[in-house]
Amino acid sequence: MGRIRLAQANTIIEAALAKGAEAGIKPLSVAVVDAGGHLIAFQRQDRASSMRLQIAQGKAAGALAMGVSSRTLGTMAVDRPHFIASLGPLAANGLIPVAGGVIVVDAEGFPIGAVGVTGDTSDNDEIAALAGIAAAGLTAQA
Repeated sequence: MGRIRLAQANTIIEAALAKGAEAGIKPLSVAVVDAGGHLIAFQRQDRASSMRLQIAQGKAAGALAMGVSSRTLGTMAVDRPHFIASLGPLAANGLIPVAGGVIVVDAEGFPIGAVGVTGDTSDNDEIAALAGIAAAGLTAQA
């Protein structure tokens, strides 16, 4: 099983921020975590609000904890709101059930980490996360 290296994490962040700039969206914050949900790298753009580290890490680590994207967690929250709400306090780095948290997998489909982006609409956050993952030559979970 592989892992996300620091250089790859920095590439993910740089490309995600560039995608946001290209799209003209609000200031973004990007967290890259390893397979255990532990922070590898994080950047918050100028004028991004102060709680963005916790939100970005919560999107990424929460996706890993449940084995699905944070977008899917949001869908699950509609059907089972009490269940998803109960997971937040149990998750060491939080669990944010909206798009923007994407699991990164190795060639065999096993999680090697995740990316969490926050700052604009959840859809735009996810677009930036996917752009970052692709720029680093990594694969997002399908």
